[in-house]
Amino acid sequence: MKKLKIKKPVIYSACIAASLALIGGLMYANTSKQDLKPEEDLIYVSRLFDDNVTSVVSTPHVIVKPYTNTNIKVLNTFYDYRSDESTQQKSIINYDTTYIQNSGASYGGINETFDVVSVLPGTVTSVKEDKLMGKIVTIEHDSNIITTYKSLSEVTVKEGDNVAQSTVIGKAGESNLEKDLGKHVLFEITVDGKYVNPENCFNKTIDQLKSN
Repeated sequence: MKKLKIKKPVIYSACIAASLALIGGLMYANTSKQDLKPEEDLIYVSRLFDDNVTSVVSTPHVIVKPYTNTNIKVLNTFYDYRSDESTQQKSIINYDTTYIQNSGASYGGINETFDVVSVLPGTVTSVKEDKLMGKIVTIEHDSNIITTYKSLSEVTVKEGDNVAQSTVIGKAGESNLEKDLGKHVLFEITVDGKYVNPENCFNKTIDQLKSN
């Protein structure tokens, strides 16, 4: 068999080409490493979100009054058996020779009607009309708190509505039970199924209310 002879210049050329290829590969690898610079030159996904996310802290709702008109005053108070006789007399409703203990507080005292608002965020569970009490709205809130708004002349919500705090739910009106009060709203609040004095609830958080 005839041996194939390779000339030296060809061998040299091949060696040079291989060396160049190796050097090129090393240079590419080094360039790739430089492209992957430390954290200060890169915007990672985690940093992108961290830089733009503001920590949100839940602020407890403070119970507001069921009206916004600053001229409104208390007309009839909540009946509390622990109160003195004079206070109890102001919390008794007289209707057709029948005396009824007031389970809420009546607010009014101005000639015109006024907006009635939800004292907390919640869900409207009932909207109805009663012969004695006029239109009535009931709202269920967190922590087993329920509020009721009676003697309304107009209602602007319906059952199933989710309402924010201070949402207007209707207008104050008159009732056959408390005709002498004129335009007013009878506001009731229950905590864990028990009626409580509304005047002791305003400006308190739900946690404060439940701890009493």
